[in-house]
Order: sequence, then C-alpha cells, then structure tokens
Amino acid sequence: MKEGMADSMTTRDLAGYDFGKAASAVSPVSDDALRQLEQTVEWTEADAALLNKHLPLFRERAESMVESWRAVISAQPHLAEWFRGPDGAPDDDYKARVKARFVQWVIDVASRSHDRDWLNYQEEIGLRHTPAKKNATDHKHTPPLVPFRYLLAFVAIVLPVRKFFAAAIHSPDELDGVEMAWRKAACLHIALWARPYTIEGLW
Repeated sequence: MKEGMADSMTTRDLAGYDFGKAASAVSPVSDDALRQLEQTVEWTEADAALLNKHLPLFRERAESMVESWRAVISAQPHLAEWFRGPDGAPDDDYKARVKARFVQWVIDVASRSHDRDWLNYQEEIGLRHTPAKKNATDHKHTPPLVPFRYLLAFVAIVLPVRKFFAAAIHSPDELDGVEMAWRKAACLHIALWARPYTIEGLW
C-alpha cells in the first residue's frame, strides 16, 4: 500500500524500528503458511482496505490506545516487572522506546501490506519478547523474557477498540467493520509473534 511506504519514510528516527531493514529478523514462515493463517482468521482485502481507509484516525488515536493498554500493564506488578531494571526500578527510557514502537505498530496494522518485510518484522517483534532479543535492541537490562502466557492473555486487552473510534465513525455498520478487521489483524500478528516461543516443528 502507498500508505505503508509513506510511513516507512517517517519512521527513520524511531529508535529500534527495524521494519524493512537488514537488522530485522528473517521469518521462516512461508507465504503459503501466512495465507493459511489469514484464511484462518478470515482476513480479507476488504478488511485491509477498511483499516487503511481510516488510517488518519488510527494515526490520531494510536497513542491514546497504547496509553490505555499500558495503563493495564502498569497497574499489575506481574506485568510491569518486565520493564524494570536490575535495581527493581522502572526503566523509563526503555518504557519510552517500547511505547514509541507500540504506537507505530498500531499505525502499521492499519497501513502495512502483508509482504515479506512485514512478515520478517513480526518475527522480530516476537523475538524481542524472548531471551533471543529482549533488551538487545535498546541495550537494556530488564528481565530477559516476557512469558508467553502474558503475551497471549494480553490479546483480550488490545482487541476491543470500538471506544476509540465511536465518536468519529458514525455508521454502526462501519464501526463494527473496523473493530472486526482490527480483531482479525491483531490475532494474526500475535499468532506470528508466537512462533519464536515454540519448539521447532510445533508452531
């Protein structure tokens, strides 16, 4: 999509955002496996077009969405601990860097084509939650693993996005469509992030 290419030009200075760069991981997921995953969540070109249609809204609301989700993390010590340094204090610089990339992820969901660069970056995001790459991007010393159970359970927090768009999208059918397209997209992303957690051959 043209919007996806435009976004890549405005994210050059976003620390650790390695979309389309050599620093990104290379996904072992085949194109056929990706298409089958898309079919499983019933992802369609119409879903992609609907999210892209409302890309300006996603850009406008992305930070408030992320702040809402991160408030859930901050309020639960067993989630907040993955952002703490060896002294037990929150690493605010790390949190800021992660937040900026999280905001960009929301925009990417609405704008990026599911091409090889996109697929590679989903592998990279997954790895950054595991000992293979957590902390490496930002040269930090927070705990080296976000347990998979929390990555999976957090899906329940990021799926309901209706409240962020209800005031701007007045058609109930359109609003339903945007939320359903987002739900499919978010589930697809997290299914791909899960791959680095799995034993070879079990994903």
